Amino acid sequence: MFINVGARTDITNYYSEWLMNRIREGYVLSRNPLFPNKVYRYRLDPEVVDCIIFCTKSPEPILDKIEEIRSRGFRVFFFVTITSYGRDIEPGVPDYHHVMASFKKLSGMVGKACVGWRYDPVFLTPKYTLNHHLTCFDEMARELSPYTDFCIFSFVELYKKLEFTFPELRAVSEQEKRILLAGLGETAKKYGLRLQTCGDEADYTAYGICRSGCISARTMEKALGRTLKAVKPSPSRKGCGCLPSNDIGAYDTCPNGCRYCYATKDPALALKNFRNHDPRSPLLIGSLEPEDEIVEASQKSFLESYEQLTLDL
Repeated sequence: MFINVGARTDITNYYSEWLMNRIREGYVLSRNPLFPNKVYRYRLDPEVVDCIIFCTKSPEPILDKIEEIRSRGFRVFFFVTITSYGRDIEPGVPDYHHVMASFKKLSGMVGKACVGWRYDPVFLTPKYTLNHHLTCFDEMARELSPYTDFCIFSFVELYKKLEFTFPELRAVSEQEKRILLAGLGETAKKYGLRLQTCGDEADYTAYGICRSGCISARTMEKALGRTLKAVKPSPSRKGCGCLPSNDIGAYDTCPNGCRYCYATKDPALALKNFRNHDPRSPLLIGSLEPEDEIVEASQKSFLESYEQLTLDL
């Protein structure tokens, strides 16, 4: 099974001390977001955790901890989101030049096959124009292509809450999409990057863009150097082709403050939760309550029982 430490909040950037405490103690607790009194207990044991998948906008806080994580037998994979937006959109995210420098260090530590670059979500405003995206994507692709094999992008999804948190946001038109797809596809080809979509049912192969899940068998087998069993994808939304992973984070806990974020409904609550966080707790936020029900999570390895390197990926 895969443990995900980034779909609900940026654990890497803000809660890495807590994560290390959980790894050292060998277990973690995670509340069910729909039924908060149901708490899942996951063993953090490399015998059943095939990979810890990090999703972050700033990998720097975990760099000095990777050696210990790997020395305990854990395999790791990183998705690092690097966009060209400023603090007007991503107030808590470091400048992208700084993140690119961290990305390069990370790749040198874990290997090119274990790091993926995300350039998403893509949206347009009077400031963040078609030309802005095409120019910045070219700059980033040139810098990052020696350190990763692929890039994932997606067009912004207009979640209901964005009507209140980002009212000026609009959908990208079909004509604008075609311009972006052609430009991004050509740039990726120029620098030898595999470009693929995330959560999009459309077929963009005419632009040289693959349609695939972020956490796909192809990506994970190449990163792990092992063959996976036949595992069905576990889509989180339409167009998603990801393999199943279990997230140990919590919603409304990320101080990044990204205006387009689906995981933070209330930035003030997220900041409050962050300030009240106890790195010694088995839960990311808060502690166990008398009415909580602890459920031992079902954990099975996805790896074939024999060692086999995956070739020609």
